[in-house]
Amino acid sequence: MRVLLIGANGYLGRFVADRLLADPAVQLTALGRGDDADVRFDLATGSPGALTRFLDAVHPGVIVNCAGATRGGARELTRHNTVAVATVCEALRRSGCGARLVQVGCSSEYGPSQPGSSTAEDAVPRPGGPYGVSKLAATELVLGSGLDAVVLRVFSPAGPGTPAGSPLGRLAEAMRRAMQSGDGELKLGGLGAQRDFIDVRDVARAVHAASLSAAQGVINIGSGRAVRLRDAAAVLARVAGYGGALHELDGPPGPLRGAIGHPRMDGEHTGPVAYPYPDGCGSWQQADVRCARDRLGWRPRINLEESLADIWMEAACRI
Repeated sequence: MRVLLIGANGYLGRFVADRLLADPAVQLTALGRGDDADVRFDLATGSPGALTRFLDAVHPGVIVNCAGATRGGARELTRHNTVAVATVCEALRRSGCGARLVQVGCSSEYGPSQPGSSTAEDAVPRPGGPYGVSKLAATELVLGSGLDAVVLRVFSPAGPGTPAGSPLGRLAEAMRRAMQSGDGELKLGGLGAQRDFIDVRDVARAVHAASLSAAQGVINIGSGRAVRLRDAAAVLARVAGYGGALHELDGPPGPLRGAIGHPRMDGEHTGPVAYPYPDGCGSWQQADVRCARDRLGWRPRINLEESLADIWMEAACRI
């Protein structure tokens, strides 16, 4: 089976590539904007016709799209998360290859959830920020395309390679600096949010399973358990051997108060973005993952402590 992987050098794409390459039945071709891609092509600016000609020449059986942007203003997010997917869908419609499309979406498409609830695939999406809006628009394009396609809504990915700018990445970096300077206490804000963390290697397994399945529509990929960031901080402190005290700052997080989950500053804004959580998901998110179990035969295998240990190992080695 020939698989065309888009975004192989991204955070999730690297692990998806490793998983697919471990399958001897898969012939993998990577398409992306970088020089190290097998084929260079920018989905945000390239024409569907050019991509169609490539698909007809390569004739993949599956296309996996892990590409996209998580940072930037609304215009940039729309270009890389929505326009890019529109290009893929249109090229597939024109092509005679008949490839199956596996689109990697995200939980930000859902927006805030009721505390204590599990979000199922039939929940009405109400994204709380431009990133979630751009990803939801991409999902709607895929679902309305008439293609053989499935969208995996990935909740909060964690584990090796976690970006330093993510909540868990910032937490690990703050702890590394505290240990390096000998600080006996660590003061952090924004630890009240609860998220459903899922290891990137489990995400890669889900993508592989979706590539081989006939499942269509939307499928949640998460652990099925919400974890408070302050609890994740306590686990990370134990893994790191940090014996200092963890103090949570009172009040809402802010960029000048050591916050873990603070709103990011964008070049197009003079202050923090308007929504209170950077992912637009409010204080709580937890996935209902029964659909992934029933339709993909997939369950998460890696627990959060192992994911945090890998995050800490990379942070501790940072110079």
